[in-house]
Amino acid sequence: MKSHVASALVLAMAVLLSLASCSSHVTSIKDLMTDPGSFEGKTVQVNGEVTSNVGALGLGAYQVDDGTGTITVVTTKGGAPKEGAKVALEGKFRSGFTLGDKSAAVIMEESRKLR
Repeated sequence: MKSHVASALVLAMAVLLSLASCSSHVTSIKDLMTDPGSFEGKTVQVNGEVTSNVGALGLGAYQVDDGTGTITVVTTKGGAPKEGAKVALEGKFRSGFTLGDKSAAVIMEESRKLR
């Protein structure tokens, strides 16, 4: 009986560890904009609400606000989501410039899910 309990415990731990390693890390926009150099060219994940958008012919750009800041997202896949949409997105972070305490950056969208 003890060996069955131990086996079940080991199996449960393995499942939990594998699920934890599959989980994604969502980065706040504040963190991206505070230290843009550490994220340059890296794939990041952001969740938030679309506050503005523009698009035509399947291309687009939109602003996402996660409550900590706002960032522009550029997409080449299906246009921009509508204003007010809640999105979970992943893409490459590109820092435009930093001047004093102001930074400009975009995320080049690789995938998006509506939440």
